[in-house]
Amino acid sequence: MRRAIKSPIEERTIGGRLRELRTRRGLTQVDLAGRLGMSQPLLSRYERGELRLHGALIAAFAKALHCKPEKILGLEALEETGIIKDRRFVRRLERIDRLSKRDKEALLGTIDAFLERVP
Repeated sequence: MRRAIKSPIEERTIGGRLRELRTRRGLTQVDLAGRLGMSQPLLSRYERGELRLHGALIAAFAKALHCKPEKILGLEALEETGIIKDRRFVRRLERIDRLSKRDKEALLGTIDAFLERVP
């Protein structure tokens, strides 16, 4: 008879950390699910701790969220970096990052000129 191994980390805790990392990256469940090739309802069940994450899935989440698996598992602390929580702003920054160097410089020049006028 197989015995269930008692994990020191609850599924809800892992799911909560997964949700926290996703929102810190400015992603919706739909965004992240799309990156992983899964449905949004399935991702929601992982975040609520209803489903157990297996090793390959933890690695896929870590890659999609640009973090170490240890952060998802709670083995490393989530750093407080003042990450922007406004998803619209984060998406715009991601789009700006994909611009050519010339276009980025032009846009940043415009932003700098605007910000100089702000008291």
